Amino acid sequence: MNFLFIIIYAITLIYFAYSERVKKFVWLLSVQGFVLFGMVFSSLKEIEIFDFIFILTETILVKSIIVPWFLNRVRKHNGLKRIHEPSIPVFYSVIIVILTLILSFVLSNNILNSQMHTQFFTVAFASVIFGFYFIINHKNIFSHLVGYLIIENGIFMISLAVGNTMPLLVNLAVLLDIVLGILVLGVFLNRVGNTFQSDEINQLTELKD
Repeated sequence: MNFLFIIIYAITLIYFAYSERVKKFVWLLSVQGFVLFGMVFSSLKEIEIFDFIFILTETILVKSIIVPWFLNRVRKHNGLKRIHEPSIPVFYSVIIVILTLILSFVLSNNILNSQMHTQFFTVAFASVIFGFYFIINHKNIFSHLVGYLIIENGIFMISLAVGNTMPLLVNLAVLLDIVLGILVLGVFLNRVGNTFQSDEINQLTELKD
């Protein structure tokens, strides 16, 4: 079952590289949240009710519902429909994400650690690398916010790959970081859009004291 979730998550990364519509980005982030819940739930052999509620809150409630809902509000407020032409054409972006997945697979198979879930690590490492690439390849502030969330999802899977038991305080800190980061960047994007009627990072050069 875990292999199916890993395949679905890898497909979302490829779809991120292929898609140009902002609405699809939000939808894909929601799908990734459900996939992450499936990964965690299927990999835990024993789970207490409190841990289950926390995992459900972090993945389904926050990643799949609250964050996409907030991003949709930001998207509608700024009238975002399609991203501007990326620095690298879509075809090459798809090739890059596929090569990243292959590289991650080779790297994970060379890691000799009996306590590491190599399948999770494969897609987790690819998610982090692709998230950085996604940010670099786009000049849109909203796309940078999406790339940040892709990286965070990859970090979440890395914590899952190194062990089935995840420290509660660490996950609480990560969850708080996600919520605050989304709120701050979302408000910032709204302010930039209201001031410059544009959401590109090039507009930030016009900011003055």
